[in-house]
Amino acid sequence: MTYKVFEPTQLAGIPLNNKIIRSATHEGMSDERGYPTEQLKKKYIQLAKGEVGAIITGFTGIQQNGKAWLYRMQMIDEDDCIAAYRHLMDAIHEYNTPIIMQIAHCGRQTRSKITGKTPIAPSALKDKMFSEELPHELSEIEIEGIIDQFVQAIGRAQKASFDGAQLHAAHGTLLSEFLSPYMNRRQDKWGGNTQNRFRIVQEIYQRSRKAFGDFPILIKMNAYDGRRNGMRLEEAAKIAELLERSGCSAIEVSCGVIEDGFYTIRGESLPLDALFAYHFKFKTLPSFIKAMMRPFANIVMPPVRPLTNYNVPAAQTIKANVSIPVIVVGGIRSLDDLNQIILNQQADMVSMCRPFIIEPDIVKKLKEGRQQVSKCISCNYCFIAAEERPLQCYYGKLKPERQDA
Repeated sequence: MTYKVFEPTQLAGIPLNNKIIRSATHEGMSDERGYPTEQLKKKYIQLAKGEVGAIITGFTGIQQNGKAWLYRMQMIDEDDCIAAYRHLMDAIHEYNTPIIMQIAHCGRQTRSKITGKTPIAPSALKDKMFSEELPHELSEIEIEGIIDQFVQAIGRAQKASFDGAQLHAAHGTLLSEFLSPYMNRRQDKWGGNTQNRFRIVQEIYQRSRKAFGDFPILIKMNAYDGRRNGMRLEEAAKIAELLERSGCSAIEVSCGVIEDGFYTIRGESLPLDALFAYHFKFKTLPSFIKAMMRPFANIVMPPVRPLTNYNVPAAQTIKANVSIPVIVVGGIRSLDDLNQIILNQQADMVSMCRPFIIEPDIVKKLKEGRQQVSKCISCNYCFIAAEERPLQCYYGKLKPERQDA
């Protein structure tokens, strides 16, 4: 049987051997400066050998005050990193696999313990997960500086021979915060209506297009989230239209913010063992408190449903409003689903994250008919353990020394 998802395609002029993309996944495989290591190169080579259509890197920081709370985030905040990234690109391009750098600032979703600085945000609104302190509300001068840093980071990605860049404007990162009516309470030209909240993204695109021509610049955005007065699909569709007009090359559709809990990366139950072992808010709790929490965890935070294909309807709506390529991510696990999304024109390409953690060669396996469904059980231990360790699959079980009551 011939599957349409395996047909060659183009993404903003980038040739792809198929329509399956490794979505941005934090690897935690950088050195102390945030530069790529041999471990990261080996990970990308695994993916390339596994015949993925394209790789989007883990999110890569533009400023030190925007570093993630996770282990060893990649950084592209200075020119000195370009040579290291170019060396990485040379190795991956030997396998004829395009690679796109995701560029990000984590905004209020970080910790001063990690960055040494007060978190920043469009509005001084505490994050319920990262509630150490009130974030600093950005001034207009500071916003202009952040726009410039995003543009410089895109330029560094181009100089390092990446095939494109992707702005991370989903999941509660800084650009996502600006777009969200829940997180952006400003009443100046950077907030209020949709156009004003979009302005920072528009400026990044306009200045980048002027500087770098038709270099592919994608975006990852939320179609919706779980916040009261947060992002909703109707507004996301309007933002998609604004993106196309601003010169966006393609849109990857996702959902949710960290405050929503396990909304973006859904699972049948909470990864309690991982939370108690690695999460900064839970790992220091006394054992008896952890034991008391266990019976009530899934009641207090029940699984968000559906568990699979949950962004596909939103992607289809957004695709109907734009002519640029639309990519969908979120709980996609089977070959039939991958193919039906393309056949039904619900999206132009499909991206996955967690399935590539357990099986870097999943595309090759699906293509050769060796299996029909990912082995991923969506336990989400990989995401939680990434606070302290490089990326790996745990398959729902920690080693005994990391388990706690």
